[in-house]
Amino acid sequence: MKTAYIDVDTQLDFVVPAGALYVPGAELILPRVGELNREAIAAGHLLIATMDAHSENDPEFLSWPHHCVVGSLGQRKAEQTIVRGMRLVEKQSVDCFTNPEMTEILRSEGVEEAVVYGVVTEICVLNAVQGLMDRGIRVRVIANAVKELNVDARDLFFEEVRGRGGIIA
Repeated sequence: MKTAYIDVDTQLDFVVPAGALYVPGAELILPRVGELNREAIAAGHLLIATMDAHSENDPEFLSWPHHCVVGSLGQRKAEQTIVRGMRLVEKQSVDCFTNPEMTEILRSEGVEEAVVYGVVTEICVLNAVQGLMDRGIRVRVIANAVKELNVDARDLFFEEVRGRGGIIA
């Protein structure tokens, strides 16, 4: 079975206290994310890292403060999550599947199962997981490698994943 590991948006604007859209406590998951990324490559699995990549006047800034502007420090991935061999998929929305490259990579690689982690649990991780499940891909969310803004919303998301046959590990 072909497995993809998907590191969702572990970028400085989200995971460090000085970040534009800092998720409180997100820096605490970075060692685990790095470990999962290294594990994926060592085992020969596909590793995809999604990354917000906004223009200076991106329409998303009508809903969210400026963040992850292309070329900015905040758009960079956290250093401890970077591994050789990861494939980057940039996006301008909370849904990584708005970039057709995401679907194409999964299809061309024959991915049947995905291990998902990153930030924000109930926003971008949720959208990635829903998109994967909608495409018939089995999903495992790594609970100690995600970070949420709202615990209740995270718990509802976890219930949805389990209800659709996914695993919270």
